[in-house]
This record gives sequence, C-alpha cells and structure tokens, in this order.
Amino acid sequence: MTVATLIVAAGRGVRNGSDTPKQYRRLAGRVVLARSMEAFLSHPGVDLVMVAIHPDDEFRFEELRASLPPKKLVLKAHGGATRQESVRLGLEALTAYSPDIVLVHDAARPLLSRALVSRAIEAAEKHGAAVPGVPVADTLVRVGADGVVAEQADRSSARAIQTPQSFHFPSLLAAHRAAIAHGLGELTDDGAVMRAAGHSVHVFEGERGNVKLTWPSDFEEAERRLGAALISRVASGYDVHAFGPGDHVWLGGVKIPHDQALVGHSDADAGLHALTDALLGAACDGDIGAHFPPSDPTWRGASSDLFLKFAADRVRDLGGVIDHLDLTIVCEAPKIGPHRETMRERIAEIADISTHAVSIKATTSERLGFTGRREGLAAYATATARLPERSAA
Repeated sequence: MTVATLIVAAGRGVRNGSDTPKQYRRLAGRVVLARSMEAFLSHPGVDLVMVAIHPDDEFRFEELRASLPPKKLVLKAHGGATRQESVRLGLEALTAYSPDIVLVHDAARPLLSRALVSRAIEAAEKHGAAVPGVPVADTLVRVGADGVVAEQADRSSARAIQTPQSFHFPSLLAAHRAAIAHGLGELTDDGAVMRAAGHSVHVFEGERGNVKLTWPSDFEEAERRLGAALISRVASGYDVHAFGPGDHVWLGGVKIPHDQALVGHSDADAGLHALTDALLGAACDGDIGAHFPPSDPTWRGASSDLFLKFAADRVRDLGGVIDHLDLTIVCEAPKIGPHRETMRERIAEIADISTHAVSIKATTSERLGFTGRREGLAAYATATARLPERSAA
C-alpha cells in the first residue's frame, strides 16, 4: 500500500500572538511545520508528504524544505481560503501519485508521536475512514443565547477529535468533490466530509499531548514540554584581528567609523567570529575555520553575519534553543558604548533571538599587550543553549 500524508499549512494563524503564521513560528528552536513534517518523514510507513501552503508563504516553505534531510518526497500545493478547500486542492494534487491511503494532518499539531501515525495507518487499512479522538474530561454543557446553561451533555461517549485523520484516498477525494457539488463548503474536518458523503467514520485512540497550537498560551505550554527534554550547554569562543589601513571596522555586525580597519580574510568582524565559535561549540560542531576555511576564496571579504546565522541554524537543526549570547570586546579604540544597542539589535536579528538575550560588554587592557598598543582587538564570547541530550552534528 502507498501511504501519503497531506499537511494543511495554508492558514494565517491570527490568534497565536505573532505576525508570523503559527506554522512558521519556532517552537523550542524549530519551525512548527518542520516538526509536523518530520513526524511523517521519519515514519517507515509513510511514502510521501504533500503540504498545502498559502501562496504568500512560497519563500518560507522553500527555505524550510531545503533545510530538511532528503528522506522522502516532499511536495507542495497551494491551499484555498478555507481548511476544507485547502484539503481538496491538496488531494487533487496527490492524484498524480495515486496513493492508497492518505493521512490528513494540521500543521499546528507538531507534538504527535510515531505511535499515533502508526495507529492512523492501521485504522485506515481496517475501516477506510478513521479519526483520532480522546475522551473529554470536562463537563459539557449547551449554552443558550442568554448565556444560561440550557442542557448538560453526556460526556461518557464524547470525544475530542484530532488529526491525523486517515482515509482510503479515492473515497476521501470523491467525498470532497461531492461536498463542493452540494454546496457544503464549511465542514470543519475530513471526518465530517466523509459522513456527509454517507461513509461511516471510525474513532481510534488519540493522544492528549497531540495539542493544536492556537493561542499564545498553547505555545508557552508546548515550549515547557519540549524544554524539559533539553539539557543546557555553555560554550565559549575567541577571536582576534590586527588593525591595518582603513577608515572603519566591522564589529557585532555594525560598521563603525575608525582611523583603521581590521585585517582578515572576511570582513574581520571579531565579535561575530567569536559568537559563531561559541554557538558551534554548543552544538559540538567544530569551529568557524572548519566550516569557512580562510583558504577558500568564497569567503574573501564575506559578511560575517553569514557565519553567525549558519551557527545559529546548526543549533536549531539539532532541535536546540539559544538562550543567551554574551560578547566582550577588548580594545583601546574604537569606543563600543555608542554602538552597543545597535550591535545588540543586529546580533539578535542575525541569530533570530530576542535583543534581551544578547549582552555586549567592552573593556580595555590598560595599555598592556597588543590591544593596549592598539595593534588590534580581541573578542570573547559565551553562548548558552539547550539541546537534546543525544544531539550531535
């Protein structure tokens, strides 16, 4: 049997407390959609993954897809104005691959387990149409227009329905086409689409941890859950560059006027180089010279923000979270104080963390050593990050 997964990721997620659609927000260092996709890409029973995206998210999705290991075929289709329409368009795109079974999953449920995916596949094979559900723990009531409880429902047979929902592919596609033909365009999930077409829908065991991220508090709770599985790492970085002829230096990603320049193969930004090494140290992933050797002409004159972004992404690719970056610059000149806040903002932007998580300090060496003689400057960095215990680059 060929099993395809259709992930619905075309929504805007306006309730999640961010300008970024919730499926592209980071959760414990990784993009939500990447976590959802990985659950299926890593499952031996799934053959391919189709993602229904919003047309405005082309760049976001392509960047995300390029960052994923090439485990299986990852396809995309443009979604529609509603979830139901997005699913139908994704199913139509899947017809070229003729899967036997399709699992339909919401991108905003990134915490599902491999066992849940296995149960979904088994349920589709056995029943043709199945949805995961969990018992309802809270009391259920119906409320009248006046805000008064009108009726208390029996919760013993009630289930909260989740995804992935699993179906015989031709049947689900036909049911979606029939729903549109009959003007049924506002059905809330694919189980409802199948029931509208006259199919019986089986409920299999879901997972309480398989929550849908909707509100800011959902993200906070998911961060806590994932963070509990991470361990803290503290790593350091160091760099030094000599002064040479010029009229400015690059430090912390900021161009600072000066009567000399820093000499180096790239832009010689000692601050960003030290931070890059600190993050690579947290990831146990070598040093800046291993990834960007000075013998490689590709990096001649390169902006060092490329190096820092690479290191930050390496931490996140391992499922890590960057908690804090600390940078100390040792020099007699230029003065760092007037540029400190701009540097903090630029480093935070490059590493994709909060400005509040970036600290910059400056000191002199009391005219001792090469920095005291104004022959160059030095940078010391410390990175604090949380990563999975068994992560390795």
